[in-house]
Amino acid sequence: MGKRRRVDERRKNRPGPAVIGGVIAVVVGGAGFGVYALYGGGATADAQSSSVGHKKVKTGPLSATEVRTTAERFLTAWQRGQVTQAAAATDDSTAAASQLTGYTKDARVKDVTLTPGTRKGDQLPFSVKATVSYNGVSKPLTYDSAVTVVRGARDGKPVVGWHASVVHPDLKDGDKLVTGESGTPPIKALDRAGAELTAAKYPSLGTVLDGLREKYGKKAGGKAGVELRVVRGKKSTADKLSDKTLVELSKGTPGTVRTTLSPTLQAAAEKQVGKKARSSVVVMRPSTGEILAVANASHGFNTAFQGSLAPGSTMKVITSSLLIEKHLASADEPHPCPKTVKYGGWTFHNDDDFEIKGGTFKASFARSCNTAFISQAKELHDADLTRQAQQVFGLSMNNWAVGVPTFDGAVPVQSAAQMAASLIGQGGVRMNPLNMASVASTVKAGVFHQPYLVSPSVDHRTTATASRKMSASTLAQLRDLLNYTATYGTAAEAMSGLGPDYGAKTGSAEVDGQKKPNGWFTAYRGDLAAAGVVQAGGHGGDTAGPIVAALLKLGG
Repeated sequence: MGKRRRVDERRKNRPGPAVIGGVIAVVVGGAGFGVYALYGGGATADAQSSSVGHKKVKTGPLSATEVRTTAERFLTAWQRGQVTQAAAATDDSTAAASQLTGYTKDARVKDVTLTPGTRKGDQLPFSVKATVSYNGVSKPLTYDSAVTVVRGARDGKPVVGWHASVVHPDLKDGDKLVTGESGTPPIKALDRAGAELTAAKYPSLGTVLDGLREKYGKKAGGKAGVELRVVRGKKSTADKLSDKTLVELSKGTPGTVRTTLSPTLQAAAEKQVGKKARSSVVVMRPSTGEILAVANASHGFNTAFQGSLAPGSTMKVITSSLLIEKHLASADEPHPCPKTVKYGGWTFHNDDDFEIKGGTFKASFARSCNTAFISQAKELHDADLTRQAQQVFGLSMNNWAVGVPTFDGAVPVQSAAQMAASLIGQGGVRMNPLNMASVASTVKAGVFHQPYLVSPSVDHRTTATASRKMSASTLAQLRDLLNYTATYGTAAEAMSGLGPDYGAKTGSAEVDGQKKPNGWFTAYRGDLAAAGVVQAGGHGGDTAGPIVAALLKLGG
């Protein structure tokens, strides 16, 4: 039976601490004290039970009492420094004991006060107020975290679901907190005009500045200070996450690193992503590869550079170049766009099952007809799209040297229905706004220029290259397709008034379990190119399109 695929292009509490005035107070001898404001949060659900062997295992939703008392037991033990008892209240006592021990010994955190907030379902938020001390120097430490209570796998009893993020929200499992002399000196990052870049001024740049320090701290001539920092473990390192400074106890001497970021475009990008939750955008210069702006609505992870998301129909830019080169499509020649196409046991649909009768490939591209691309899958080899992405667009080789960690796109070799799905940016294809801004840049410039945030001349690093260019005919047709889409197609509303030297492509990518698709938009205007995504936003022309267009309007 065929699978249906559609890419939407439009559219009784235990004994505890004394209760004083409705607030549970815990006083810790010799240390700080915590004030526990544990409130109920609505109706409770009775736990059920099932038998495993001769033991009864509780099942069903957790009650408010179970959540409250379990969280209280864990937090009280942690605050008192009773690591064994705190770890025993979790579902991974070994990992919890290690992390909580390191909190005192490695991170040098003391005088811990934990203050819970209001329970939300199975989760209890709490704030941390403590002191970090090293060689006689102390600094305050404050932050918020949360405990999630779950049922234990063996007996169903409520326990804290353990992750390193319980201790600090910036920790991933395998990471640790360390206080001491930093191995990497700090840096002072500058924009292209020579002004300092800070996360206070540009919130999206927190992760970028961490990456710049990791790469250039020692090379830039600075001197390390004493800090509390997140030291990444193996998994985080593999995911290209950088160490992160949390508290600076004594200042080091920073080295200076100049970036390619434009203060005007960076400020505008921050403003634009602030209008749409889960949005990200990148702006770059096609003629050189310079990155002019990078911004994310959420600041904990740099989706714009390191995201790995299906790009939806923006991938059709790469696919179109392949089909044109193989003489399977031509911009002004007739091209099929039926309601549905079957391939590899799947049935592929257009949005609302529309069809174009007697239309050209240009018309299919501008309206983002999925079946116009899927219909050509039978003429392609499994590795064709992968080779096109690598050889022409410089993607999917994990070799970009941008100056900070990036994900360089993935276009894996696939077969049957998955190969067909990859032609329209689904299947196993994964991209981020940096990758898709680079795609638009390659079309505008006629050749791939690897994006970069720090000039290669600073450290004499080698940047990635593409092994070949598109033919003049292919390039001209591809630009025609993007221009027509920006003028008359799905990108026309967002790009209104920006022509004539422009081009764009919209995209929407379905995600399992997500009501709305991720909205994508990639475009160029003059010597600027940009791409954006709004996760779970809906159609790209309506969501990411206005973000990208607003930045292109600012010019170079």
